[in-house]
Amino acid sequence: MELNDKTVLITGSTDGVGRLVAQRLGAGGARVLVHGRDAIRGKATVSEIEAAGGKAELLVADLSSLAEVRRLTEAVRARTDRLDILINNAGVGTAGPNARRQVSADGYELRFAVNYLAGFLLTSELLPLLKASAPARIVNVASAGQQAIDFDDVMLTRNYDGVRAYCQSKLAQIMFTIDLAEQLNGTGVTVNSLHPASYMNTTMVRQAGITPWNSVETGAEAIINLATSPALEGRSGLYFDGQREFRANAQAYDAKARQQLRTLSLELVERASTSPMPKKQHL
Repeated sequence: MELNDKTVLITGSTDGVGRLVAQRLGAGGARVLVHGRDAIRGKATVSEIEAAGGKAELLVADLSSLAEVRRLTEAVRARTDRLDILINNAGVGTAGPNARRQVSADGYELRFAVNYLAGFLLTSELLPLLKASAPARIVNVASAGQQAIDFDDVMLTRNYDGVRAYCQSKLAQIMFTIDLAEQLNGTGVTVNSLHPASYMNTTMVRQAGITPWNSVETGAEAIINLATSPALEGRSGLYFDGQREFRANAQAYDAKARQQLRTLSLELVERASTSPMPKKQHL
C-alpha cells in the first residue's frame, strides 16, 4: 500500500512497538494519528515524527473507559474525513505472576476491557470512515498467548489469574477479527490479526518480570507488513505469527463461540453507555 496521503490511527503508539510503527509509517508518508494516555509521551512521539519530515497529530484517551473510547472516535471524525489504516495495538499485559484482578472504569475485568472491548467499540464506531476510504485495512495486534473464553465467567470473578485474563482477551481479538472479516466481505475493508513477536523489549514485558528476547523492530516489521503489504491486498480474517500465516486457538474458528462473544460485546458496550455508575459484572 502506498502511504502518501493515507491516514493511519494507531492506538497505544506513544511507547514500545506502537511508537516505532507510528514513526515508520510517518516516515513512509502517512499522516499518523498518534494515540496514548500520556500527553507528554504523546507530544514527544508527534515531535519525533515531525522532525523526520512526517505528519502527526496526538489524540489522548484512556481506553479503560468506554466513554473515552467514544470520545476518541469523535475526535478522529473531527480530525479527518478518511481513515485508511486502523491498528488496534494498545494493551495491558499480564502484570506478572502476582497480578490482582482489576476492573475498568465501567466495572469490567481490565484486560478484557482494554485489550479487546475498547478495540471492538473503536473499530465498530470507525467502520463508516474506513468503508468510505476503501481499500482500507484494520490490524488487531493480538498474541500467541491465547486461552479459550469461559462464557460462564468471562470477567474472571473466580480464581483470577493475570495470564489467563491476558490470554483470553487476546483470543477475543482474534475471534473478533474473523467475525468482522465476514461482515466486511465486499466492502473493500480487510481485517487481520497477529502475534508480532515473542517477549519484545517493551514496558509490558518488563512489568511482567520477563527478560525480553525479541526487539520491537521485529514486531514493528510484522505489524507494518499486515498494514501495508501488497501481498495481503483483499485478504482478510487471517491470523499471523510474525509474518507467517498461522493457526490460532481452536475456539477462534467456532462460529457459535464467536456469536456468543459478539452478543456479549454488544451488551457490554450498550450497558456502559447507559449505566450512570460502573457495576461489578458476574458473567
